[in-house]
Amino acid sequence: MNIIWLGHGSFRIEIGDQILLVDPWLNGNPMMEGQDHEAAIAGATHILVTHGHFDHTTDIVEISKKTGAPVSALFELGKHLHGLGAVEGHAFGKGGTITLGNVAATLVPATHSSSMQVDGKNAYMGAEAGFILRGEGHTVYISGDTGILADMEWIGDYHKPDIGILSAGGYFTMDMSGAAYVAKKYFDFKTLIPCHYRTFPLLEQSAEGLIRALPDVDVIEPQVMQPITI
Repeated sequence: MNIIWLGHGSFRIEIGDQILLVDPWLNGNPMMEGQDHEAAIAGATHILVTHGHFDHTTDIVEISKKTGAPVSALFELGKHLHGLGAVEGHAFGKGGTITLGNVAATLVPATHSSSMQVDGKNAYMGAEAGFILRGEGHTVYISGDTGILADMEWIGDYHKPDIGILSAGGYFTMDMSGAAYVAKKYFDFKTLIPCHYRTFPLLEQSAEGLIRALPDVDVIEPQVMQPITI
């Protein structure tokens, strides 16, 4: 498995027979300036979207059309993106699981918000979510944009993810301290990758606090377009 950070909350995950793009934001993403956008999306088989904010959806329809990759998201958001021209994948609900080749993807709760600009106004897109991915003998928890959430208790107990990708930049989501708290209290991660940080000055710029707080977990600070191989 290769987990490749595209900056902010965006990832390319090469798992099993799939190349999954999660919230791929390329244009306007400060972390992707000067990076190879074509390489970031090459061969994509599916696009997963956690919620509707611009820093997660701006490029979805364009990337879907360009790669032919279907888009899957919570029902309202999925239907809206499909209506804008994205290749139709699944518009499903929290607790639901879809099969993508030999990878399974389950929608799980998050606590945040979800909206997109429609005719110059904010239109709400159902609700925010995270994903559980299963493949190659691993279970990956992608928190999406979220604060600390009581549901993380059953997510950890029921799904038992060994790899965590947690939003940890603060201001819009939980910070490094919050990410450390949930990793200790609710999960038994072997590998933990922070995200949704370093993009803007108001976000946390380092995961050193997270690393110090979790000495028994392999906390990896991702570098843009550099594969983390597991």
